Amino acid sequence: MTDDLIVVGKITRAHGVRGEVSVLVLSETRDRFDLGSTLHLEDGRSLTVERTRLDRGRLLVVFGGVDNREAAMKLGGEFLFISSTDLPELPEGSWWPHQIEGCAVFTEEGKSLGVVTEVVNTPANDIWVTREGATEVLIPALNDIVVSVDVPAKRIIVRELPGLTD
Repeated sequence: MTDDLIVVGKITRAHGVRGEVSVLVLSETRDRFDLGSTLHLEDGRSLTVERTRLDRGRLLVVFGGVDNREAAMKLGGEFLFISSTDLPELPEGSWWPHQIEGCAVFTEEGKSLGVVTEVVNTPANDIWVTREGATEVLIPALNDIVVSVDVPAKRIIVRELPGLTD
């Protein structure tokens, strides 16, 4: 696959003897595992969802062509991906974490805060973790702090507030 791949789940283990697998869902979009959905493995193989069900808080999935325990066991530990072109459009001023990671961050005054290496989701707001050398800065992704995000240029401008870099 030539598109950027976005991880949406991880097959944790086989369940039962009829090809069912337990999936750790890593996506907030509920329809990723709907009947007929196509997901990809890292090696490029495609899997089509034939059936899903919830069992004690976990998602159990049957993929086409995976019809016994042996075949299901071979999928254990595999991540499930979608193409970035399959992502829904976001409202203005919103970005997918993979778009933010790798962006260079600067203050309005031009001071470099490093490159975003991780986006941490918290109940209040996302936190963008930047690193430059041994220095790490945690930037709350808030309108009062984020001045601009230019995804194509991989550049973010933030307002430096007291305590942000100290």
